[in-house]
Amino acid sequence: MLLTPEVITIDILNLLFAFFATFAFYYSVKILYRYDRNATTPLQYNLEKQSYLVSVVIKFIFYTKVLLFIFFIFTLDDISNILPGAMCGAGVVNATQYGTYLLILKVINLYIFAYWLALNSEDMKSEQQIYLQLKLKVYLFAYFLLMLEIGLESLMFLSIDTKSVVDCCGSIFSTTDGTYMARLLGMNPIILLGSFYALFTCIVVAYRVRNRYLFSLMNLLFVIVALVSLISFFGTYIYELPTHHCPFCLLQKDYNYIGYLLYIFLFVGTFFGIVIGVISFKKEEEKSKYKVSLFFTTLYVLLVSYYPLAYFLKNGVWL
Repeated sequence: MLLTPEVITIDILNLLFAFFATFAFYYSVKILYRYDRNATTPLQYNLEKQSYLVSVVIKFIFYTKVLLFIFFIFTLDDISNILPGAMCGAGVVNATQYGTYLLILKVINLYIFAYWLALNSEDMKSEQQIYLQLKLKVYLFAYFLLMLEIGLESLMFLSIDTKSVVDCCGSIFSTTDGTYMARLLGMNPIILLGSFYALFTCIVVAYRVRNRYLFSLMNLLFVIVALVSLISFFGTYIYELPTHHCPFCLLQKDYNYIGYLLYIFLFVGTFFGIVIGVISFKKEEEKSKYKVSLFFTTLYVLLVSYYPLAYFLKNGVWL
């Protein structure tokens, strides 16, 4: 069991989230089962009031969880100092069988929670609450993912043994051990970079022709390729070391915390790009989200592209 101030804080917040989320889940089911938009009975008015309360509770939980994702990553990096062998958060994630699944689930939930927040924002602008039932259905799905995340998070921290030696990031992200991770990191850089810049070009084209479905799909694919290329290629130029592929060390002071900036740019850009394809916004709002998405995605592409170019101009060779 691992008990640090950060872990205790996360555990206490998770208990509060579980309580309020379950409260919202109960009323969401009740509203979905009994709500009739065309009815004008006292029951319907009460359900509408309850739906507003439920939305406020869910919004509080999801806004907080999105912000706490950064705190969770910081916590992993911080407690790596007390685990033998760990050099960064990667060692903490790999210290138990739950860490990798938890991290993947947190990233998925990050997009789902943000989607619900965008959906709720649009619903609140409509007098008819046209997205009421949809957002409640999305929440019922998100509720189970939230509970699963809380459970995995508790299991991970409970399972960490501070006396056991864990693998360092150099071992976890090795390209020579024959594992699936090694094959992924060992991809041909020409193919990887070709896919990366081709997808970004498709995003720009979709923006120019204002095809929101293509724009959304390209952003979804770009998230995956961007993360793989960051770990496999661009990260090595940030470290200036061809064998260093860790996505967590980017968050450390030695590299000016550049990882936080990169991940925020990537999340904001791709989220607004994806959400355009799944929510019908008004023309001006859609135009604004197009611009926000392309702006942050472009910043991400320019920033990661800077490092290999700067290295080549400085040293005259590639890694």
